[in-house]
Amino acid sequence: MRKSFYYLGIAIATAFIATGCGEAKPREVVYVTATPTPGSAAQPTEEAKATETPEATPAVTSFAKPTATPKATATPKATPTPYVAEKLGRFEAESGSLAGKVHKVSAGGNKNFSGDYVTGFEGDGDICTFNVTVKNEGFYDLTFRLRGIGGGKTNFISLDDEYIGDITIAGTELGDAVLSRIFLSKGDHKVTVSKSWGWIDLDYMDVVSAEPVDREMYMVSKQLSNKNASDNTKRLFSYLVDIYGDKILSGQVCDKGELGGEIQVIKNTTGKYPAILSMDLMEYTSSRPDGGANGKTMIYAKNWNEKGGILEFHWHWTLSQKYVKGNWYSSFYTESTTFNLAKAVNGQDPEGYEMLINDMRNMAEVLKTLNDADIPILFRPLHEASGGWFWWGASGAEAYKKLYKLMYEMYTYEYGLNNLIWLWNGQDASWYPGDEYCDILGIDIYPGEKVYTSQASKFFEVAGWSTANKPVYLSECGCIVDPELAVRDGAMWGEFCIWQGEFIKIGNYNKLSEQYNEAYMLQKAYTSDTVLTLDELPDLKSYPME
Repeated sequence: MRKSFYYLGIAIATAFIATGCGEAKPREVVYVTATPTPGSAAQPTEEAKATETPEATPAVTSFAKPTATPKATATPKATPTPYVAEKLGRFEAESGSLAGKVHKVSAGGNKNFSGDYVTGFEGDGDICTFNVTVKNEGFYDLTFRLRGIGGGKTNFISLDDEYIGDITIAGTELGDAVLSRIFLSKGDHKVTVSKSWGWIDLDYMDVVSAEPVDREMYMVSKQLSNKNASDNTKRLFSYLVDIYGDKILSGQVCDKGELGGEIQVIKNTTGKYPAILSMDLMEYTSSRPDGGANGKTMIYAKNWNEKGGILEFHWHWTLSQKYVKGNWYSSFYTESTTFNLAKAVNGQDPEGYEMLINDMRNMAEVLKTLNDADIPILFRPLHEASGGWFWWGASGAEAYKKLYKLMYEMYTYEYGLNNLIWLWNGQDASWYPGDEYCDILGIDIYPGEKVYTSQASKFFEVAGWSTANKPVYLSECGCIVDPELAVRDGAMWGEFCIWQGEFIKIGNYNKLSEQYNEAYMLQKAYTSDTVLTLDELPDLKSYPME
């Protein structure tokens, strides 16, 4: 996530011995992949456009949670009956409610459009709202037909004024972008398209019944990508696999460990501690001590492990002074560095490549202290790459994947860090390095304020990024997921992990900020039978490996 203001506060604290930041964290765009459809596709007749298909009656099945039995061996499956979706209707954009600069445009005989279309998505008030009446509640797929103006574009979708996801079109050709498994209750609804990037031509929205959840997706192998993983690492992963699809681990980012403000706010609000403590390795980067950084994360990590909790790490990787443009403490941002990853990994910048190797070696020595103590961790390096706001994503997917694989191979084969469970969090399927480099798939979602939906569409999309079943984690979130909705929608995230700072507390005070997460929802989640907290974890040092 773009943490400009938050980390600026940390950096100033490090460099100038100040405290606090108090700035808002910009909301992240998460992506729904669109598949362009050739323009020569057959188009519906005018009669077909005018008449909605009779609505199907989609079954609202309660998601039967699998038992926590070992899942490595699955019984052969019978050949399933192909699912046939039923259409609720096609909703033409030009017949929707238009606001701001959004206006109808004649297709001028262009048969690639179903009729006319709308354009003018330029500002925050520019919207198109589809009015949908549902007779039978259930899960539906929303398919938007659109094209980008001047290139690929991403825009927001809300249901009844609540954010439910984003749609992305890859280019200027008409294509389809889908939000899958959106729950619609009986009655009238508003589906609204609004500007993120803007600049699209919008044709229509199709609403069809969604395919039932295939519970086989939760049948995950216990084999880690590192065949030499330590026994304690295998025990932790065995536990994560056993509960996947049945329980959700509570998580909280807090760089000061169990006594940090965010953890204390959670404890004071809910009476419980999260199961997962997530922290940043940033202060151990080679360039940080020169600026006055004094990392204590390993101390906090060992203390949390002694309490029986699960550890997760990410790394905001700052660079050496040669590549800094502006302040050294924010040089993990693309805008604050001159570093070009592609040149470094392709041999055009030997000094830059040497810097990468030295920094990774330095961090390997830090992580080795936990490896030597036989403490397993969920390791989430090079996160949110596809957004481009961090330097490791600014040179494109291929350069990023080279660096990711280089790190994986160095840490696994050279340093023998057999305590790492690799949580990949590149945010886009085309950036995925491959199943052999990943144990868990992660995604970061910041939906706005007080949005507690299950984010089911993104969950199922991410699950499809791997050719094998991998657990899917909400590795960062601005708003907690309502566990009741997660169960209803079959979107059983392996974890939710709320970001720190203003997303959970007020400034430097250990007092809950309800701007993003209200007390009642935190209490609901932390006391839910679906959500696991620190006190509910088993002894992970003796948990069965198989």
